[in-house]
Amino acid sequence: MSTMFPCLPLSPGHIGLMIQGPAFSLSNGARSPRSSGSHLPSYVNFFSGSPLNRLAWLRTSQPFLNAIVHAPATRWLVFRDEQPLLHSLPEARANPFKQTLARLTTRDVRPLLGPEPFFHQGQHEGELAPADVKGVETARLRGPPIVFLGLHESETKFAAALPSSDFSAKSDVQSLISNVHGSAYFSLDVTDVDPAELDNVLQSSMLATEGATLLFSEPRAVMSTVDAFDAAVFADARSMIDWNARNKFCPACGSPVHSSWAGWKLTCSTLLPWAENAGKKPCKTATGLNNFSHPRTDAVVIMAVINETGDKILLGRNSKWPKKFWSCMSGFIEPGESFEDAVARELWEEAGVKVWDVRYHSSQPWPYPSTLMVGFYATASSDEPLRTDLDNELEEAQWHTREEVLEVLNHIEGTKLTRQDQKELAAAAENSNPHSKPDEANAQPKAAAGSAPAASSGPSFRIPRARQSWAHGRAGPQPASKVANL
Repeated sequence: MSTMFPCLPLSPGHIGLMIQGPAFSLSNGARSPRSSGSHLPSYVNFFSGSPLNRLAWLRTSQPFLNAIVHAPATRWLVFRDEQPLLHSLPEARANPFKQTLARLTTRDVRPLLGPEPFFHQGQHEGELAPADVKGVETARLRGPPIVFLGLHESETKFAAALPSSDFSAKSDVQSLISNVHGSAYFSLDVTDVDPAELDNVLQSSMLATEGATLLFSEPRAVMSTVDAFDAAVFADARSMIDWNARNKFCPACGSPVHSSWAGWKLTCSTLLPWAENAGKKPCKTATGLNNFSHPRTDAVVIMAVINETGDKILLGRNSKWPKKFWSCMSGFIEPGESFEDAVARELWEEAGVKVWDVRYHSSQPWPYPSTLMVGFYATASSDEPLRTDLDNELEEAQWHTREEVLEVLNHIEGTKLTRQDQKELAAAAENSNPHSKPDEANAQPKAAAGSAPAASSGPSFRIPRARQSWAHGRAGPQPASKVANL
């Protein structure tokens, strides 16, 4: 399946998967190189390197989940129409890029959560479901959707909690909670909450009373506003918000589904012990493991194609992208093919380009809505003709020299993506209207009447901002003379 994606962000506001240098550990927000000595560099791209220990084995433990909700350190990330709630401190209001994900306390969001229990809800409001019954494992049947994202462990740079005796789902809940050191993170989808009620809750939150501005943001604009820690948590949260919102019915029998496993499983309503199933065939999901009951990630290959002499890169342009914007080509992997197969097929189908020497670079979660971008280098001849009549998305394809790419990278406008650019890229990917959804956090003041646009001697083309290791001769296929001098 052919498509066009912009290259990928690697660090705050930096886009371009193919050309990133050594990665940084995101635990505790700290950044330290993961590679040393003669080992190949490890890459942690933007949206990657989650700082959370997901505690997956505790997703079915209702005592743990219903208790950790009330921990003072627990924090909530709020989404509306898949837009994240951001906050900026009063001193940062003059600079809209100084924003972070709003981390609300349980006390802040408590009016929105509904009656307890929050997980493992029974047939009637306020009831716990029967224990050890399939179909109700930490089910949430009422109230806004919640996902348990994991634990940010404050006393370690790496995940500490393991499914051992200290953190076993079978342990006494008080002992289990006492072994938790850090902040539990949940996401909360308030799309269906009454706007007046939601506004009252947000304005009464601790952040708002301390003077912070709370606004919902266009999701792709997050790439230019938050740091690497927030980006990784956002990627997890938004993908899960989308998956829960998008899937409402059982693919096996068509019955409604409900949230289980703290948001990580969708269970057919016919499996509820009180469901009325007289005259119905048993749902297929009653037995076995069914992949559609669990979150999915769609793999996409994205390719930096370099010519045989290592001094040119192939870039393409989607007809719906912002003016002058170019990027690497990409496409979804199809059943029955390897990543390398997909690289060769996509480039042949999109631009009539034959490639060889396909080499893996790194990968990146892409939460729009839930994709894994898998980056590769490939080699092709820049002497062969390029085709733009094969793919309805590809408007142009051109080889660009290293010097041209460096000139763009060094130009103040060469890698700049405005918020409107981000909305146009989102609309191109989703085939939607870039002006259809309000973007509170990124609203721009209107120009004064009669004012003329600022003159600009802009670059000949634009590309996503990135630390271009290929352009600087540090990664990917290079001319023989450069390799000899490394």
